[in-house]
Amino acid sequence: MTERIKSDKKKVWPGLQTALEREEVLLAPYAMYSRDSAGRKYQEQEHPYRGPFQRDRDRVIHSAAYRRLSDKTQVFTGEMGDYHRTRLTHTMEVASIARTIGRALRLNEDLIEALALLHDIGHPPFGHAGEDALDECLADFGGFSHNQYALCLVEELEERYHQFPGLNLSQEVLDGQESRVDKTKVGTGRLLEAQVVDVADSVTYDSHDTDDAVQLGLVPLDALMETSLVREAERRVTDRCGQLSGDLLRKSVVHELIDWQVSEVLAASGTSLDRRSFTSAREASASDYRIGPGPELAEQKAELEAFLYEQVYHHPELVRVRRVAQKQLRQMFVGYGHRPELLPSRFYARIGQTGQERSVGDYLAGMTDRYCQQQYQRFFSG
Repeated sequence: MTERIKSDKKKVWPGLQTALEREEVLLAPYAMYSRDSAGRKYQEQEHPYRGPFQRDRDRVIHSAAYRRLSDKTQVFTGEMGDYHRTRLTHTMEVASIARTIGRALRLNEDLIEALALLHDIGHPPFGHAGEDALDECLADFGGFSHNQYALCLVEELEERYHQFPGLNLSQEVLDGQESRVDKTKVGTGRLLEAQVVDVADSVTYDSHDTDDAVQLGLVPLDALMETSLVREAERRVTDRCGQLSGDLLRKSVVHELIDWQVSEVLAASGTSLDRRSFTSAREASASDYRIGPGPELAEQKAELEAFLYEQVYHHPELVRVRRVAQKQLRQMFVGYGHRPELLPSRFYARIGQTGQERSVGDYLAGMTDRYCQQQYQRFFSG
């Protein structure tokens, strides 16, 4: 059973404004209020000046899994340079854009930030290539999903508190992550704050994958201008700033891609929200209303994403690197299966609870790119 949040107005120091009081002033009726939270699985004393969702955000930031994102692949591996995004910098950009959207729509920024910082915490080493390899290895044991693994991390594997396993996050944060596991549930009963994170994720990777691909020389900006979204962004930049070139043009186009998409989402969503006049977060999430871009921008984004899929994500150099990484992960999965005594003690102990294959998969999924390569060279490269 979860413990509901109590609306405690008691002052700890004179003049101190509680999180609940701040929400009453700042949030729209359709936002998720802390007072309405379903609470946590394990009861905890309420904090005097930090709201529950702020505490969730802080717990994610201070987790070991979050720190490991700094050395996990987003799209491009470390051997390709040091400019492009890692899984951590991607996550930070998503959180920043999500907060911008949420603030403008008067949603709960603390909840949005907690959801954004959590959304990719379960990614294994080497990005989606690593996920595909682990999913293949665990095909007969339930498969592997980075979204599901994120829940395993925050509910079981993280060890930061003596009172309970995991991070004991609020139910709304867990529900938001759970909705990412089963895509058939997307749009069904989801809080607006969770919808904002999905929108921000899309805005972020469309923009920064464009940026990284051009900067790394995988595709020229001229080729990306074959897509209407990038072409229009370049036109807007030129109209405002005149003729630019090189890195300055690339950076200006990427900035315009982000600003334009966010502005379009807010224009489409704000008007509709005002018209709907929702009186609670639950009413809004139970409706057919969805935060997102209008039809024209959605079509342009789909065109850009198709281009990135064909010309960037399947670039021969990326395919080569991914194949090497996937081969290593498969060998390590088999190797640890033959020699489970090589597992750290906590994962060896989990074999009786989850089974050997799942325990090995959980251990591999938690590795950074660098640590994975080190362990491969240490035990399995001979």
